[in-house]
Amino acid sequence: MKKQIENIFSKKKISSEKNKCPNSKIPIIIDTREKQSLITANLLEKKANIKLEKLEIGDYLIQDTIIERKTFSDFIGSMINKRLIEQLINLKKYPKHFLIIEGFDYNYDKFKVHENAVRGMLISIAIDFQVPTIFTKDEEDTTNFLILTARKYEKPITLNPIRQSKNFKTLEEQKQFILEGFPGIGPTTAKQLLEKFKTLKEIFNISEEQLEKISHFDDNKIKKFQNILNN
Repeated sequence: MKKQIENIFSKKKISSEKNKCPNSKIPIIIDTREKQSLITANLLEKKANIKLEKLEIGDYLIQDTIIERKTFSDFIGSMINKRLIEQLINLKKYPKHFLIIEGFDYNYDKFKVHENAVRGMLISIAIDFQVPTIFTKDEEDTTNFLILTARKYEKPITLNPIRQSKNFKTLEEQKQFILEGFPGIGPTTAKQLLEKFKTLKEIFNISEEQLEKISHFDDNKIKKFQNILNN
């Protein structure tokens, strides 16, 4: 049997990717109490950009996102001693926040807690505290979530247009498109306005009495139209 020839170029590529810093710009700030954790060790191994600082809230801070990480046993313990509630309240002091529950175990019996107590707490986190929760498999999975969170901040934010744009053939189509952006103004009303007043400047300066003469333009639509123009 012939020995399989190794692809040395492929191996170099894999090695290069492994040593590449996954988030060179945005640091993952780690609470000093987490210094000896496996998460910190994994981040160091992956050559992530990390900083150790004392955090009053949470375990990790990435830009303006604070993250509380709990293993499932920690989650149960903090749920029983009520510390979890205080931590959830503190998390919401940051504009962006989420909770990581690592190694979620559905074998509730070994933790000596009723399964509905766990379910109830998870429901309360979602509904009462409105804190997003991410469930991870293990330390490696948690590490990857932290790295991806940091990577997300490296990407520029792109805003999607409120209305889908299109290619216009005429100036009239452009003006109609602008008018249809107002609440209650559809194609028919927009065309009626343009037929009667010709320019957008005229339309934006017409009186309430003149607007009432346009069919399908009731008091509610007139109020919304003028509110947008005047405020």
